[in-house]
Amino acid sequence: MTLAAPDPQSVSRAIAALVRTDRGRLLSALITRLKDFQLAEEALQDALASAVVHWGRAGLPASPRGWLLKVALRKAIDRLRTSAREGRKATEIARLSVAEAAETTTDDIPDERLRLIFTCCHPALEPKTRVALTLRTLGGLSTTEVADAFLDNETTMGQRLSRARTKILGAGIPYAVPGPEDWDERLQSVLKVVYLIFNQGYSDGDGGRARQLSEEAIYLARMLNELRPGQAEVEGLLGLMLITEARRAARLASDGTSVSIPFQDRTLWDQGRIAEGVALLDEAMARRAAGPFQIKAAIAALHAQAEPPDWPQIVLLYDSLLRMEPTPVVQLNRAVALAEAGAVEAGLRVLESLAPALAAYQPFHAAHAEVLARSGRAEAALAAYDRAISLASNPSDAAFLRRRRDQLAEPSS
Repeated sequence: MTLAAPDPQSVSRAIAALVRTDRGRLLSALITRLKDFQLAEEALQDALASAVVHWGRAGLPASPRGWLLKVALRKAIDRLRTSAREGRKATEIARLSVAEAAETTTDDIPDERLRLIFTCCHPALEPKTRVALTLRTLGGLSTTEVADAFLDNETTMGQRLSRARTKILGAGIPYAVPGPEDWDERLQSVLKVVYLIFNQGYSDGDGGRARQLSEEAIYLARMLNELRPGQAEVEGLLGLMLITEARRAARLASDGTSVSIPFQDRTLWDQGRIAEGVALLDEAMARRAAGPFQIKAAIAALHAQAEPPDWPQIVLLYDSLLRMEPTPVVQLNRAVALAEAGAVEAGLRVLESLAPALAAYQPFHAAHAEVLARSGRAEAALAAYDRAISLASNPSDAAFLRRRRDQLAEPSS
């Protein structure tokens, strides 16, 4: 049964909406049946091209997703028959033909996206590939858009994605959600990939591409939370990203200079997102299964809820985080919190102990400069600002650091 044929623009909008909301779901269902990432992507693309023609002529089908899945299966079989695709056996083509014939055109398609995201984020793939494959497969970004995110060219990114698909197929990487014995470790790996995507977007400035990446990460975390509800760390990650993204409109001044949290215009913060993030954090903490993303979200919430924030409480949270992630960067953040809480000399001692490990890390030198200035060591602070400016990765951060340096230098000039 079909509905009356809509105008071409309505068809285009319907297909675009389906691609945005259901591409990952359809692709997951296809990969389950075909066991082949690349073939599934090609078949879905073929089916979408057919939809443009058929829906434009006959109108939208009663079940667009079911129609696309059935046609994509048929397209995959056609591709296998015409190319004798890399040794696929006739028995497999026959199996898929039976599956295609049995496939109904209902929208009630089992959601396999959880399996797909664990496959894309498998530890056998290198971290950059996990991020790229997740964005391409589940986020629905084109190869060009993924390449832009990494400042790669399209050919290089296409080759990376192709190698990843081949590796998954050839190495027999399981297309499965891990069992209870591996769940926590693999979930943390997935969440780190999602957070990497978010950070890439948040640290890249305020352009459309950066915002798109952050929104993709939030979309993926929402999807995880929907597919596997009640996971404290998923809620913690989603809460962290929402609270952080809520500050986006205030993070750059009108001249493009970065604005650190204490100097941001709080009226520009998205209070709706902060409230949603804090509510998610409350739910997560009630589960009494503390994890690093929940702690980071709690720190972000303290920054968002009071001015000045409760620095002694933030120090305690960093103490907890340090037990889970004993990294120099977490130590750096804890040292800054110590100084903000009034223990300037203690914070300075921790910072100076980190100098060998973070010599090339711009935020270390920026933080060192701030704490040195607060302790009255102006000359050393100016030198630290100079080093931070030389390491700044974008003009906005460099402009902010120059302004802070100039403010410090003015009284002595």
